[in-house]
Amino acid sequence: MRPSGFSPLARTLFLALPMAALACIAVPALAIAGPATPLKTDPPNYPTEAARRGTEGYVEVEIVIGADGKVSSVNVLKAEPARVFEREALSAVRRWTFNPATEGGSPVESRIRRKIEFKL
Repeated sequence: MRPSGFSPLARTLFLALPMAALACIAVPALAIAGPATPLKTDPPNYPTEAARRGTEGYVEVEIVIGADGKVSSVNVLKAEPARVFEREALSAVRRWTFNPATEGGSPVESRIRRKIEFKL
């Protein structure tokens, strides 16, 4: 629809009003969000007895990462074989550091899951 027969000011307002109306619509700001990303993830030590026996396996953990990027807690979800690699996995993960997750540009606590494999 074109505003013919109107003064230049009316035409300008007619064309500018839809843009101004769009600018006034309350739209949530685009949240700058992202997951935590690893900075330092040194591998765990291989348990001496497991290495001697040739045992391999894995430990699945849930890691809570604070807004400061440090691991605030870690829990074993599953380990195979049980009670062989958990201690070393937990010890290593507690030393890991991350760039924290963000929401709206601010660092926030987050949870991630990782599978730590023990292979000879």
